[in-house]
Amino acid sequence: MRPPIRLAFLAALVPLVPLALLSAIPRDSAAASRAPSYEVFAIRYATVPAFPVRYLVAGADTSRKSDIAMMFWLLKGPLGRRVLVDAGFHRQKFLDDWKPARFVRPDEAVRRFGVAADAITDVIISHIHWDHAGGADLFPKARVWLQREEYEYYVGAAGEPLHDAIDSLDSAMLHELHRAGRVMLAAGDSTEILPGITVYTGGKHTFASQYVGVHTAKGTVVLASDNLYLYENLDRRAAIAQTLDAASNLAAQDRMKRLAASPRLVVPGHDPEVFTRFRSVKPDVVRIK
Repeated sequence: MRPPIRLAFLAALVPLVPLALLSAIPRDSAAASRAPSYEVFAIRYATVPAFPVRYLVAGADTSRKSDIAMMFWLLKGPLGRRVLVDAGFHRQKFLDDWKPARFVRPDEAVRRFGVAADAITDVIISHIHWDHAGGADLFPKARVWLQREEYEYYVGAAGEPLHDAIDSLDSAMLHELHRAGRVMLAAGDSTEILPGITVYTGGKHTFASQYVGVHTAKGTVVLASDNLYLYENLDRRAAIAQTLDAASNLAAQDRMKRLAASPRLVVPGHDPEVFTRFRSVKPDVVRIK
């Protein structure tokens, strides 16, 4: 089913090298201890007011609403590596339809934090929905990482969308980045795509949505993106409302808690509480630690 544009958002919440197919790299504890440490920051670039919680948490009261945070994450690593997990959106049709409050274009949000758009070395796309993948073209020197199965399931050989979940503009954009040799395709679960950064599958928000484990000085931080919308999903062990497989989603949530150095370091994709649970370092920016 192809939802209308407003319902499409609900589905969204449902120097580069040639294109590479990456293999999972097993990590033992000694290897993990040698991994580079990253600083992790959540950056809010907009708010969608009064969003129905029932579209986020399976079984939630239909009368509840929340002002949800639109965010992505910046990972600052050694030797100038600057990695984004997700890239937000900027296309006018979504701004017109959703009228998000306090919208800042993602590249400008990064610049306000002190990092130029062309200093971003890598963008990890958790899944192909417009509010997570749509800003990838704002970072001109970045490699773009996503799961091979995700890309091949949604993006056609000529850049056409193969399924309703991906916007046609984003499908064409990813195709052009692919043609330019900037798309790096991960080969499944538990793949270390960069030293200290591992991607995991199984959340089933989309066909092959991924979440990210990041090595930090305090241990592993798990950036769940839309595989976990709110802390409430985790606290109640409630599947996300927009999933292809609720059982798989719950299993992924359980796994996130095992992967993270502590449960508080599992970070959901749209919960405004992220910006009160962690220390603010700039307006709409908190450090995850």
